[in-house]
Amino acid sequence: MSAPDMIAPGSAATGHGRPARTMGARALIALAVILTLLIVVAPLAYIFARAFSEGWRVYASNILDPATLHAIWLTSLVAVIVVPLNIAFGIAAAWAVAKHRFPGRGILVTMIEIPFSISPIIAGICYLLLYGRQGLLGPWLGDLDLQVMFALPGIVLVTMFVTAPFVAREVLPLMQAQGTAQEEAAVTLGASGWQVFRRVTLPNIRWALLYGAVLCTARAVGEFGGVSVVSGNIRGQTNTLPLHVELLFNDLNAVGAFAAASTLTLLALVALALKAVLEARRG
Repeated sequence: MSAPDMIAPGSAATGHGRPARTMGARALIALAVILTLLIVVAPLAYIFARAFSEGWRVYASNILDPATLHAIWLTSLVAVIVVPLNIAFGIAAAWAVAKHRFPGRGILVTMIEIPFSISPIIAGICYLLLYGRQGLLGPWLGDLDLQVMFALPGIVLVTMFVTAPFVAREVLPLMQAQGTAQEEAAVTLGASGWQVFRRVTLPNIRWALLYGAVLCTARAVGEFGGVSVVSGNIRGQTNTLPLHVELLFNDLNAVGAFAAASTLTLLALVALALKAVLEARRG
């Protein structure tokens, strides 16, 4: 068999295979685009279309309603409290697991993952049974005149629980990959613990830390299940924005509900934009 005869079958296979692969890739891309339009873009567009269906004035009046403004304020307050606390927890937990060896290390890693395996509603019920008036600690809290459930502390606690893993999960793999050599070198040069963290550890994990903080913020703002159990759904007092959207729907105020939902959607879009930017910087 001559050389051209030997090459010809491979050339034909390449010539026929490449268009087939190209057609398959194009089909997958088209399917992905169609599904994205149907599942993501269409619902988002519908939210804003319904929110503005009766004009800017009605939209503004719904957003500026005192109950809606309070829901926005409460949601923002919860996020402002929860995110820094979870950043501190995530860094501490990741530092302990990645930089040290101690008994129970595997248990700590498992405990960090627990909020992802438990329904937020179950978590809310657990907090209710623990801190509620009839709960385990309820009588003691009552004697101290401290109200945890159906108030801001309960909302903060359950939101902290459901968002606890985000920062730790983003920071931990990076700390484990980097090891301890740089920190040990800094200590041998006389750096204090705070100096090691601020000048060595933090610069190495800053993008992962910001990425985890963005995810934590998005989850805290959108939390519904756990908060619905511990908040009491008191209009103008303990209703966060997701709960307020449901309340407006139950009041048959669809335009107001979509107006409030558009605020949540804008926050989600901002979080996605920040997530994309941080992913690009990390890459």
